[in-house]
Amino acid sequence: MAEQRRPSQTLAAAASFFNGERLTMARQLAGLKKSHLAALIAMSPASMTAWESGAKQPNRATVAKLALALRVEPQFFSGGAPPKINKPHFRSLRSTPQIAQDEAEAYGRFVAEVAGMLENAVEFPEALLPDLSVNPDERSMTPEVAAREAREFFGVAPGPVQHVVRLVERSGVVVVFSEPGIAAIDAYSLHSATRPIIVLNPVKDDYYRQRFDVAHELGHLIMHHDAEPGGKVAEEQANRFAAEFLMPAEEIAPFLPGSTAGKAWAQLAELKEHWGVSLAALLYRARALGVMGDVSYRNAIIRMSQNGWRRAEPGRISSLEMPSMLPRAKEVLSEAGVDEETFLSGSGLPVGLYAIAASRVPHAANEPEPMS
Repeated sequence: MAEQRRPSQTLAAAASFFNGERLTMARQLAGLKKSHLAALIAMSPASMTAWESGAKQPNRATVAKLALALRVEPQFFSGGAPPKINKPHFRSLRSTPQIAQDEAEAYGRFVAEVAGMLENAVEFPEALLPDLSVNPDERSMTPEVAAREAREFFGVAPGPVQHVVRLVERSGVVVVFSEPGIAAIDAYSLHSATRPIIVLNPVKDDYYRQRFDVAHELGHLIMHHDAEPGGKVAEEQANRFAAEFLMPAEEIAPFLPGSTAGKAWAQLAELKEHWGVSLAALLYRARALGVMGDVSYRNAIIRMSQNGWRRAEPGRISSLEMPSMLPRAKEVLSEAGVDEETFLSGSGLPVGLYAIAASRVPHAANEPEPMS
């Protein structure tokens, strides 16, 4: 009889301890506006607003409808307030629809919550990043100086950074691939109450560009605690940080070609493999350091476009750098006999989304995305 009562008991608890912030989180994770969700459960948008603000609480039947529509377990709504996070650093707020920003932000909260749960069961490295704030005027610190100090902080030897994802994870940063639903958003980063988080684009299947993305987001986490996310100045500073972090000027400048004549493309190809960066990044670096003039740079970019390399560059390495912090924690639990459903049972968090966040490889946009 106890087994038969459990669903009603779960609904009763979810209704009694209902937290409107978690309804907002579930709705945003589903990529829905309030009006759309209200229509799905045949209720008014005003009721949705009241539930999310905490002014009113839904009854058991409504909680059941909400759980079904949002593909979460009823207990998801009674799990306490979602983790607090800073506003994510998106590449371009103007080109990112608000609904997509909300979904990406909710996914960041989801990752923070999952990471916190895993950390209660498995030991994680201490979250430790240097604080090298760079203001828009750059009077006290520049992105290049911040990058050099960051390399020293992390103990990076002269030469290429061998594994960027592993480096940031060793410093306690959670690195995950995003869910396919927000694949239109490039990589982004955020600070949660416990750990910094970097979210990578699952369809950007390029080892060289991925490494630059991680370094770019690391720059935001180190330099931009108070900067307005998506601002042109902050984005340019993060690019400059990534360039210096991955390709220190003193080390790479003597080897960059001044034009793409003769054997320059072969030279660039070797530099690409050695430093683990794209041809586009190398060309931009050559121009930024004054090695290559504007005319030569424009001609090189035209050649890149003609060869189709702006979309897909040639390169020897096809596999991405893979996150391991959350995937390994998930594996440790599995080895101890704790499966995904058991681990998440009390939280009501969607199993399918957990599988995406704790995966070593990205989920393609055309794969089904089970939520529970």
